[in-house]
Amino acid sequence: MKAVTWHGKRDVRVEEVPDPELKEPNDAIVRITTTAICGSDLHLYEVLGPFMGEGDVLGHEPVGVVEEVGPEVTHIRPGDRVVIPFNISCGHCHMCGMRLFAQCETTQVRDHGMGAALFGYTKLYGEVPGGQAEYLRVPQAQFGPIKVPEGPPDERFVYLSDVLPTSWQAVAYADIPDGGSVTVFGLGPIGQMSSRIARHLGYRVIAVDGVQERLAMARRHGIEVIDASVTGDVPEAIRELTGGRGTDSVIDAVGMEAHGSPVGKLAHTVTGMLPDAIAAPLMTRAGVDRLAAFNQAVETVRRGGTISVSGVYGGMADPMPMLRLFDKGVTLRMGQAHVKRWIDALMPLVTDDSDPLGVMDLATHRLPLERAPYGYEIFQKKRDGAVKVLLTP
Repeated sequence: MKAVTWHGKRDVRVEEVPDPELKEPNDAIVRITTTAICGSDLHLYEVLGPFMGEGDVLGHEPVGVVEEVGPEVTHIRPGDRVVIPFNISCGHCHMCGMRLFAQCETTQVRDHGMGAALFGYTKLYGEVPGGQAEYLRVPQAQFGPIKVPEGPPDERFVYLSDVLPTSWQAVAYADIPDGGSVTVFGLGPIGQMSSRIARHLGYRVIAVDGVQERLAMARRHGIEVIDASVTGDVPEAIRELTGGRGTDSVIDAVGMEAHGSPVGKLAHTVTGMLPDAIAAPLMTRAGVDRLAAFNQAVETVRRGGTISVSGVYGGMADPMPMLRLFDKGVTLRMGQAHVKRWIDALMPLVTDDSDPLGVMDLATHRLPLERAPYGYEIFQKKRDGAVKVLLTP
């Protein structure tokens, strides 16, 4: 089969790889019909090379059709249309019982001290072949796959794999009070959907980005925006809009991709040039991120407010502004999305023909799988108006 494979920094290729096969009685094989490039994939493209292997299959946002199931898989069968959550969870361990599916004790990658395994995402998360491919082996398929209706296009459902539950969790973790306000930093796919979800739930949303196409997309959905490319002091601008206090909550949907962080950028660049044997322990013990977005979040949130972090960070020695956080009494929540925890709330919205979250207005590029390298390039460089790239095997 054809699959998108990793070969080094900014080097992804579409190659022939062996077809997946059932290995365990709770496996399934899914033929992928649509898959997406995630902002997290850009970390593999740019920063997290020390934890990748040559030829690793990428991707963790797929929808497709079940081809084959093991004998322990009973809730889906061949021919069913399914979305595959990006995290792999069993549904029956202690953590899954608490609905903390991203911390599943059955699939935790204990060799690296990490949480549940993820599709297509480094040795740290199990090095499980990903979904930017023609076919995908799905472990723990007795629980993970989400059946979706026949008929509507894949675009209505593919975001249930990651974007929508991550965004819903970001809003839930932000703990916005009734009638309250939230600032969303970053208008990539997660920031776009976090903004729309918060507005759908009745909150005032102020979104911040410096890319014109992303600002325009947010405006189309009634989101109040601040253009960071022309605003000298974003937190001050938000305080001016909120009676001098700042918003009740902030969502950091940027993470370690933040611009305006020269020390973090230098650290990422230097680490990426080192041999893997040196770079990997350096990143896991002393990594420094690009914290510009997080620092702005701390300055923006009102005293006693909440910051919800959905953007991925990878450092272990980040210079957190602890004095400021403590003095302001800020609550901080973060983590990988517990995908299946939020599906019951999201499914009625994506099956509603009125499309209340605008899922049909998120993808800016729809490409055949063979053009995945081009998709990665324009997404990483924010070229050609790229906000979300979908791939069709």
